[in-house]
Parts: sequence; C-alpha cells; structure tokens
Amino acid sequence: MIVKARESAVPGSEAQCPAILGNRVELQLLTTLRCNLKCTYCSLGVGEVLGSQREITYTLDQLDAFIEAQLAGKEIYITFYGGEPTLNLDLMIAVMRRYPEYRFQLQTNGTLLDDLPDWVLARLSNILVSIDGGESVTDGYRGRGIYRQVVKNVRAIRSRLGGTLTARVTWSSADTSFEELDQLTQYFDYIYFQFVAQEGAYAEEALVKKREVIAKLVERFFAGDTLYPFIPIMGTVRNKVLPSRAEELCAGMTQCRTSTHILNVMPDGKIYPCPDLLYLPEMLQGDVVANWLRRSPLQPHPDMPCERCGAFKFCRRNCMKNLYLAYVKGEQTYRESVVEPICDLVRFLGEEVDRHDPHAWYARMPLAVRDVVAGCPVYEYVEVMP
Repeated sequence: MIVKARESAVPGSEAQCPAILGNRVELQLLTTLRCNLKCTYCSLGVGEVLGSQREITYTLDQLDAFIEAQLAGKEIYITFYGGEPTLNLDLMIAVMRRYPEYRFQLQTNGTLLDDLPDWVLARLSNILVSIDGGESVTDGYRGRGIYRQVVKNVRAIRSRLGGTLTARVTWSSADTSFEELDQLTQYFDYIYFQFVAQEGAYAEEALVKKREVIAKLVERFFAGDTLYPFIPIMGTVRNKVLPSRAEELCAGMTQCRTSTHILNVMPDGKIYPCPDLLYLPEMLQGDVVANWLRRSPLQPHPDMPCERCGAFKFCRRNCMKNLYLAYVKGEQTYRESVVEPICDLVRFLGEEVDRHDPHAWYARMPLAVRDVVAGCPVYEYVEVMP
C-alpha cells in the first residue's frame, strides 16, 4: 500500500539523510518475544532479549500515525516475527484487517501453523518456516518430535496458503547432509539456508563437510532444466548473470535489508535495523510511540573489508550484524571463529557457481526458470546470501 507523504524531524541526528532508501519498507513486527521452543542457538537469547517483552504495548492508532509521518509514499509490506509470532495471533489478525492492501509474511517455527484461520493463510504472501535440515538435526536443536510436527503442519496448510512456503534453515550442524536439505524440496516451494553465527561451529572438519554439501547442491542446481529452488544459489546466479538486480531492491547495500528498508518493531514500539542486535542501545533507530525514525545505524564502515573482496559483487556484504560485531566493535574471536569462516563459505559458493558457467546455464533455461531466478518474490523476504 502507498501512503501519503509527510516530512518529520529526527531527534538529534542527520535530518538530511533519508531514513529509508528506495520505495519499499518492510515492517517486521515482533508480535511477542515469547517462544514455545528453546532452540539452542537462538539469537534472541543474546542480551536476554527472548521473553523480555511478552505483549504489544503500542496501539494500532499509534502505528497508523507512525506510518503516515515516517513512511510516506512508500510501499509497505509486513513480516510477523518473534519470539514465535503465532503466540499473538490476535495481533496478526488485527494488523491484517487494519491494512488490507499490504503484503504479509510470517516467520514461524511452524509448530502452531495448523491453528491459523483459512483466510489468514490465504492472505500470506510467504511463510518462512524454521527447520534445521533433517529430523535428527532439527530435533537436536529444537526438541524431540519437532521435525515431524512441522512437516505435518506444512502438509496440512499447504493447499490453503495463498503464497509460497519457504524453509528457513539455520545451517548449524556439520552433519547436515545434502540428502537432508534436498528432502526439504518435497515439503517447501523454496529452501533458504543461512550459516549459523555461533562460535565453535566452524572447525576445519565442519568447514570441509559444509563445502562438500555446497558443492553437491550447486551441482544439482545446474543439472537439469527445471528450477532447483535453493534461494542462496538462485541469488548468487542472479547476481552474477544480472548484476544490477543485486543493487535494485537494496540500493546497492547489503541484501539483508538492514541498511536500507527493514524496520524491526519491538513489542514496545522501539525500532532496530537487525533483529539480532536488539540488545545494543546504539542500534536504536526509531520509535512508533514517540513517532520518530532515523537512518539505520547499521551501515558500511571503513573497517569492513568487503569492497576489497572478490565476492563483493554478488555477496553485497552479506550479514551486517556479523560485520559490525567483527570489524566495528572489534570482537576478534567472533571475527576469526565465525565471520571469516562464513565469508570463506560464501566465496566458495560463488566459485562453485562459476565452475558451472551460470551465464551459459541461464541462456539455455526455459523462460519460466529464467523469470524466477531473475525476480523471485522470496528475494524480498530473506537475506538472499547465506
């Protein structure tokens, strides 16, 4: 939905810098910080964020006023996030009824999907379902029986869903296999994987195993004339074959959207650019209740080495949280044990794609495949790079 324009002041900051770059805004509404699972790697566990705010304390009238004043003239779409967002289904329903012209996405652990009303499912453009690979890996991180429960719920709601189903895989375990990831294509329209930001996950043996799986995924992607729907591979191919597409939606910044147009709205109305940095006061970007917004503080920094990297043209800085902690905050252990290994894996992904000549592949693909690779709507809802 497009809203009418109006300028507003930003308390104590660069008023001349636009708060939002481009014409889109993703309002990621954290409906609650409660969750019904206790995943061992949960990023909201840092800084004791998880569970700290259980209910929404701003009103939808205040959200209306914020949108009118701060997001004027922008196309707005909403992602419901948490905690586990479906624990506050009443808010989801109220927001969807309040803004019927918006697009909506849900990011969920999938355990309560079968509780959603049919009309809500029909209005969702995409559901991101957290799952960690196969049954043993997922249950190991999330709890016994969770994998089967999620698969059961996904099957139950799929025919009633208006949009797409995307598996959001936090690739944590070194034992996650190609076969486990490949099996997810039976249940989901797309698979997105992200390398876990966790110290201890990138010993050399783990890196070797992950490279082997990446190589198999890329080989499978280029093997046929149908689309193998793995978003990080699709996005890498798109960025190499159509490099301008890497810049369009995010104004040339990071494809995780934190520097340009995603606003994470906490239950109390405070706004941050990244849901993993809600515990850092310097990341405060705005406030729905006080009705102000400034440019995201999570911006490229001279200490970040990205523009000197050969992967920069297709990666576009990848995860700004990781870069900020490693190079701006100077957390050397985190840089060496998490950020640099992830960057190595992203570079490896790009090298594997290059080995299969993505330009030649794209040229011979059917038009339907080329169209999805170039403009898959799910690119707007995920980070694209792993």
